[in-house]
Amino acid sequence: MRTLTTTEDLAAFCQEAQTHPYVTVDTEFLRERTYYSKLCLVQLAMPGTDDSKAVLLDPLSEGLSLEPLYELFRDTSVVKVFHAARQDLEIFFVEAGVFPEPLFDTQVAAMVCGFGEQVGYETLVRKIARQGVDKTSRFTDWSRRPLTDAQKTYALADVTHLRQIYEFLAAKLEETGRSRWVQEELGILTSPDTYIIAPENAWKRVKTRTSSPKFLSIVRELAAFRESYAQSRNIPRNRVFKDDALVELASNKPKNSEDLGRSRLLLREARKGDIANGILAAVETGVNCAPDKMPKPDRTREKLQVNPALADLLRVLLKAKTESAGVAAKLIAPASDLDALAGGLRDVQALSGWRAEVFGDDALRLCEGKIALAAVGNDVKIVELD
Repeated sequence: MRTLTTTEDLAAFCQEAQTHPYVTVDTEFLRERTYYSKLCLVQLAMPGTDDSKAVLLDPLSEGLSLEPLYELFRDTSVVKVFHAARQDLEIFFVEAGVFPEPLFDTQVAAMVCGFGEQVGYETLVRKIARQGVDKTSRFTDWSRRPLTDAQKTYALADVTHLRQIYEFLAAKLEETGRSRWVQEELGILTSPDTYIIAPENAWKRVKTRTSSPKFLSIVRELAAFRESYAQSRNIPRNRVFKDDALVELASNKPKNSEDLGRSRLLLREARKGDIANGILAAVETGVNCAPDKMPKPDRTREKLQVNPALADLLRVLLKAKTESAGVAAKLIAPASDLDALAGGLRDVQALSGWRAEVFGDDALRLCEGKIALAAVGNDVKIVELD
């Protein structure tokens, strides 16, 4: 198990990797104590059937530059293969502003090849590579050195088996003509908007039971302060204060430190100093927000007049179409989108891109009364209506 610890060794590996059609990539990181993930290990493998073309890259090595790796990521002649790439891509985007191109995500590919929704790597290794994966080192501290042999073996397996999985899925996509489906999905993964959390939009992630614009204006200011504070100090947002404390603060609208001291949910550290001052300033700003600047919750779906019979027919159609296509139904349309369609909304994901080919186009025709559904034996058939 070879570990790269110098820029020169990394550059040599990447130069050789650039002569191959693809390279598999995985990372190990920590995020429990920081806002941004701390990259602790990168695993890489070139095509092959053993471990001789696979390496571990130690980004914690003194004096090591990851620039040769980023150059490999920018080389469009080499496909970069990940499994469930989102968190890996976030690390590289935050660290260097780079996305691997072209990208192949085996989890996304597996979903459109009939392996179910958000299928795990271990499942694909078992079903495609016919191997097992030892997960005992999964939750170890990857920042500690030296790494154990068990950690290295576990980490390397994440890219060696990935080669066979990639080759199988790439061939399957070519055979079924679904490569474009995967590329549509990967467009989201390689968009900077997926990873940039603007403090002013952080309130949208907070679940509340109240949709009063004044209440939400306080939630917005508190969430923005928390996000900015966590980002600037690289600490988890929950270390500043948790969501339940945020909602409590927005409800109680504290005006001074004495009011903060009466909070049931606020951490002790947040009742003084910079955090306390930030909370009080955020609450004051939210309370004094002009009505035309307050958040306006989208109640479009709440007011929908859903046709329950049509919603049931859409569920039947979705089940029939996804079983026929071998695609997970939830990947096409969640239940809420089916209700939205039955209520007359058309701004749903199922009506665009490859989802429209599988389900959306026929769903629209069903809503418009142009087709009907009929049971033929164990199958559901579409019947064209004049």
